[in-house]
Amino acid sequence: MDLSGYLRVLRAHWIAIVVFMLVGGLAGYGWSLIQPRVYTADASGIITTGVSTDLGSALVGDNYAKSRVKSYLNVAKSRSVAAYAVDKLGLQSSPEDLISRVTVSNPIDTAVLAVSAQSSTPEGARDLAETWIAGMVQQVTDLENSGTLDTTTAPAGTASIVKLQTLDSAVLPASPSSPNTRLAIALGFLFGAIGGIGYAFVRNTLDRRIRSVENVEKAFGLAVVGTIPFDRNFTDANRLVDHISSSNYSVRRTDDDAVAEALRELRTNLQFMDVDNPPRIIVVTSSLPGDGKSTITANLATTIAASGQRVVVVDGDLRRPTVAKSFNLLPGVGLTDVLVGRAEIEDVLQPWGDSGRLMVMGAGVVPPNPSELLGSRAMQTLLNHLARDSIVLIDAPPLIPVTDAAILTACTDGALVVASVGKTTTDALGKALNNLERVNGRALGVILNRVPRRGSGSTYYGYQYKGDYNARVEDDVPVSPIEPSVDLRSENAHARRAAPVERVLAPGAGGTPDDTANGADGTSTRATTDRR
Repeated sequence: MDLSGYLRVLRAHWIAIVVFMLVGGLAGYGWSLIQPRVYTADASGIITTGVSTDLGSALVGDNYAKSRVKSYLNVAKSRSVAAYAVDKLGLQSSPEDLISRVTVSNPIDTAVLAVSAQSSTPEGARDLAETWIAGMVQQVTDLENSGTLDTTTAPAGTASIVKLQTLDSAVLPASPSSPNTRLAIALGFLFGAIGGIGYAFVRNTLDRRIRSVENVEKAFGLAVVGTIPFDRNFTDANRLVDHISSSNYSVRRTDDDAVAEALRELRTNLQFMDVDNPPRIIVVTSSLPGDGKSTITANLATTIAASGQRVVVVDGDLRRPTVAKSFNLLPGVGLTDVLVGRAEIEDVLQPWGDSGRLMVMGAGVVPPNPSELLGSRAMQTLLNHLARDSIVLIDAPPLIPVTDAAILTACTDGALVVASVGKTTTDALGKALNNLERVNGRALGVILNRVPRRGSGSTYYGYQYKGDYNARVEDDVPVSPIEPSVDLRSENAHARRAAPVERVLAPGAGGTPDDTANGADGTSTRATTDRR
């Protein structure tokens, strides 16, 4: 994983990292509240060797005092000084306990002894520091005058010139020295951040859900031909983008602009998929229900029709049909009626929109044997007939629960597999693609649906248009419709198809395309390779 990958993981889980940091900071603050308060008072004493007017004698005395302070550093930490403090302060503590609360140090190249005393109260810390200095003075005086430490420096019984005097008296501490609340909170934030980052990378490693284009292309080697942004306005009763085929700019929504441009990009990518033999019969499916395949099928059909090409949408989901509902057309008649011979093609095709280029064939009566009907010769003949002068989009069931979509893909030009970002797992998508491979079906590509508009996943989706990109439709220059290329198929492809039915589908009425110059094929839309 490169640096951008690490940053993407942190961006995807930044909320969890912040929560960990807040919890760590609160834990540090809570820990500081339950700790006993400790106050520290400082005092100091200095070793002197008397006063001399002679410079040489003064230097000798100063050096002598510095040499003696090393010996008295051990005396200052002795049990005798602690016993003196216990006796003077009337404490119940043992000398050993008192020694653990006092620190004595000698600053480098000085004759000073610095004392730091700790207590649970400010007064106790101050009194202990001052008493400890007094005890040290008493011990030094006794030792120097008795000649115990160095009998060579002065005759026995004479007063020593070495003395320990108080340098700084202890003052009442204003705040406790322990616990350090700020330090505890800072450490809590630090450990919380470490824990949050660790959680983010563990979660990213264990998370099998599809999050990006790279996830799909690296895992399966299959191109992502479209990324459709999340649109909260889509419902079961409203699955169509409002302005794909509308010239009324006043009814546009910003969300619709982004979704419409993403669908135009998908349409362009399909045209560039195989220039010599472009797919004419396309199955749109998914790995599991709820990935949005029916919504994408309906909106892709209206987008292709807006470019000037004829489109037929066939509801191949004979178990849970939704196409007629998506287009708000008459349900109950459709594909199954044609397959069993109860109706002709023209009887069940329903036009949608004003252009006459989009026809819809519902599922019809739900049969008891959907897989057998979809794999029948009559189904192949019907699809070949519709594909003569139209692009056929088949809304098929999911690949994992049933075999209907795989059967349809085996007798068509391929399938577009819809995956929902943050929901579909790589395991589910892999199993769906394996189901296609078992029947020698062709996966044309993957469509990522519900791509987030913000966050780490949004880096793969760039439809944040402003300024001229949102120009009015009536101000754009219209583009001539792109006629369907029926003759682009090779002789082998035509021979592969079964003989057409007797009736021929009447061509749709002509008209000007609804797409603008900004959204038509070959202008501002980008191919998949350019986007990646």
